[in-house]
Amino acid sequence: MSDQSVENSKLVHIERETWRNFARKAMRNRSFTIGAAITLIILAMALISFFWTPFDVTKLEIIKRLKKPDATYIFGTDHFGRDMFSMIMVGSRNSIAVAFVAVAIGLVIGVPLGTLAAARKGFVEEVLMRFNDLVFAFPALLSAVMITAIFGPGAINAIIAIGIFNIPVFARLSRSAAMTIWPREYVMAARVAGKSSARITIEHILPNIANLLIVQATIQFSLGILAEAGLSYVGLGTQPPMPSWGRMLFEAQTMIGFAPHMALFPGIAIILAVLGLNLLGDGMRDLLDPKLRRER
Repeated sequence: MSDQSVENSKLVHIERETWRNFARKAMRNRSFTIGAAITLIILAMALISFFWTPFDVTKLEIIKRLKKPDATYIFGTDHFGRDMFSMIMVGSRNSIAVAFVAVAIGLVIGVPLGTLAAARKGFVEEVLMRFNDLVFAFPALLSAVMITAIFGPGAINAIIAIGIFNIPVFARLSRSAAMTIWPREYVMAARVAGKSSARITIEHILPNIANLLIVQATIQFSLGILAEAGLSYVGLGTQPPMPSWGRMLFEAQTMIGFAPHMALFPGIAIILAVLGLNLLGDGMRDLLDPKLRRER
């Protein structure tokens, strides 16, 4: 066996051991395991809803309206006779899709802006960060109101509004994290070797701030689900006939006295989704941040 093959074999072995150690630490982390379990259940429910739901969520059966939970309708039915469990399944799909794309928008635009500000500094940094402050001054709900006033309500506009709000969040985080990496010796050595700022950012800065971005993305994902529910509640998010957890809560508010299940189960779904992602993010922070590991 050649020296190169032996070296490759050692590297593969080291990588496997690293992943095994990470998996063992993850299983011992209570926040990570509970958050991952809740998140996986919700993701599985959303994926299954693409192929199967107990009942058709677009079919109205007034004769079965406001049925309480039983063996057939485990979460009951709403004021149109639709199965609540099926609606929550489909609603999870919409909430996850909106939150995921909104977080992706924040990452794709915010991270380059933040790393550019850290690399260039001076006038460029000042302009970019003041622009971020301006965008950050408009919450997702206010942005959605302005967008829907021009283009009308809908899931796409909700995604744009939440995504715009995420941009300064990731820009600020990536800038502050990158600023701590630029003075490091290996970065200075790369600059002396003639590497450009863009190449240093890609090869040295981004890999070293990736753990912070992953944790923040998880947190923003949970906030995105909450924001989508809030926008749908006020009629600016997902539109009928597609179910949405937020709109389900809105429709339930006038019937909560005699049909509490209409508000109970969508509310629990939102709470579990946000709780699961926050616990997952907290666990990932503990696993990925060496300082926290040493402190604990």
